[in-house]
Amino acid sequence: MKRSEERILTTHVGSLPRPQDVVDCLFAEDRGEPTDSETFDSTLRRAVAEVVRYQSEAGVDVVSDGEMGKISYATYIRHRLTGFEGDSPRPTPQDLDEFPEFRDRLLKMGASAKYLRPVCKGPIQVKSLEPLKRDIARFQSALSAANVSEAFMNSVSPGTIAVFQPNEWYPSHEGYVEALAEAMRQEYETIVNSGLLLQLDCPDLAMGRHSRFKQSSEAEFLRLAELHVEALNHALANVPADRVRFHICWGNYEGPHMHDLPLTKILPVALKAKPMGMLIEAANPRHEHEWEVWASQKLPEDKVLIPGVIACTSNYIEAPELVAQRILRFTDLVGRERVIAGTDCGFGTFAGFGPIYPSFCWLKLESLAKGAALASERLWTRVGSAA
Repeated sequence: MKRSEERILTTHVGSLPRPQDVVDCLFAEDRGEPTDSETFDSTLRRAVAEVVRYQSEAGVDVVSDGEMGKISYATYIRHRLTGFEGDSPRPTPQDLDEFPEFRDRLLKMGASAKYLRPVCKGPIQVKSLEPLKRDIARFQSALSAANVSEAFMNSVSPGTIAVFQPNEWYPSHEGYVEALAEAMRQEYETIVNSGLLLQLDCPDLAMGRHSRFKQSSEAEFLRLAELHVEALNHALANVPADRVRFHICWGNYEGPHMHDLPLTKILPVALKAKPMGMLIEAANPRHEHEWEVWASQKLPEDKVLIPGVIACTSNYIEAPELVAQRILRFTDLVGRERVIAGTDCGFGTFAGFGPIYPSFCWLKLESLAKGAALASERLWTRVGSAA
């Protein structure tokens, strides 16, 4: 994983808006409808090439395939693992439960993706690595024509699978997560062995508190979070830490978020995770103030911080000056070489769904790159002046 040694590098969380023909292909696949494999592959291949080019043109250094081949970051596994079938209710976050009229208004406005959320009803094993290998091949083909510093591919963490997909097979949550970790090892290792960075999506460590585990006590949730981190580390046993980054998220939805656990409660658990890079929300109004945590919390020497400096639930385009200010808050506390500028969450968390107008996504990424350039100029000028 590259560090910001000559300037502040830029990246994002991974998912990006899918074109409508890609959305149509993914939902047809998810419903089990017959699909023409050549049309499916050519549609996704074109979309991946376009999305890599858009990121490069926006000035993003460390790019993804936009998760073009996934209907969502958490439920795509039903096509890759055995044991999952059917659909299940979507547990709404606790803060929205307390304001049902607001929750219902969001639903009426289409703020809910209509994808299948399967249930674990059998033993979990790897069904096929072919979908992953096709994703990698499409991405590598697109990268061959792009001018980027580095590339990453998303994968879901064992704990997040457990948060999204209810368990009706394993006798305990611990056994369920253990089985998921063992099954996901191959996906993680395949991504890293392909030469790509692996990004693990871990909203289970934050959003899980006010969604799947909203009836649990805080102490019980933190115990479960510890279990999830242990399972994640087990699944990464054969993967070098410097080839992995992970994303902590309180939920990429518009809402009051007043039940979000503070970062100070989550960090002691999260910092035990093996990955070198840590992406964390830091631009939205509920968590922007938490940059101050790093004044008292030492960032371990083997970690790189990737704070969100661009919000993903607002169509405002951040001014580059604001982006630079946000970056400098972190570099002043943990060091310029240990900060990469990122986004709060994905821009296309679910295929065909997202609060950001697609064209604004690229403008936000352009502001990210411009803001990082401003911050770099100030940081490296300081060093020159001091010398």
